[in-house]
Amino acid sequence: MPTKAAHTRSTILDHAADRASLEGLEGLTIGSLASEMRMSKSGLFAHFGSKEELQLAVVAHAAQRFAGEVVVPAQQAPEGAQRLRAYCERYLDYLDAKVFAGGCFWAAAAAEFDDRPGAVREAIAGGVRAWLGELERQAELAGVQRPAELAFEIYSLGLGANVSARLLRDERAFASVRAMVERALADAAVR
Repeated sequence: MPTKAAHTRSTILDHAADRASLEGLEGLTIGSLASEMRMSKSGLFAHFGSKEELQLAVVAHAAQRFAGEVVVPAQQAPEGAQRLRAYCERYLDYLDAKVFAGGCFWAAAAAEFDDRPGAVREAIAGGVRAWLGELERQAELAGVQRPAELAFEIYSLGLGANVSARLLRDERAFASVRAMVERALADAAVR
């Protein structure tokens, strides 16, 4: 059973990740979070120590949520073609379900930090690289000739669906992208 401190930290990170998906990681401050969580600044500061530590903790927490929603459930399928399909289904479900208040945390964070140097950017890039790497690995196990290209295509289609659904309010975005992913898998001979 988690300690009270671990539970409090997790609650703070859930709230902070949702806020970051809406307003960006840069908008997170110890003071504003403390106010929203009805905590003292010193109480919240004790959990993170600095704004950068808070941002890094939020990125790590977002990675755990992504793993819990997408990666872990899909790992019930055998490696290769079946797991790749499960990853695609879970990835699009995750985006469509709006796990984070502002849509895909990773899309928002990547756009915000893509040209900024530092540890937060590297943590975000590491999360995206890990996802692309796992998609590529499963595509390779499935016998796909260009696994990196297929991984990039799947990831890009998900990002496009997220933008179309969130920004353009296209209610058909995920249905359309599911069909596109299915075609991409079929074209790559993933059975």
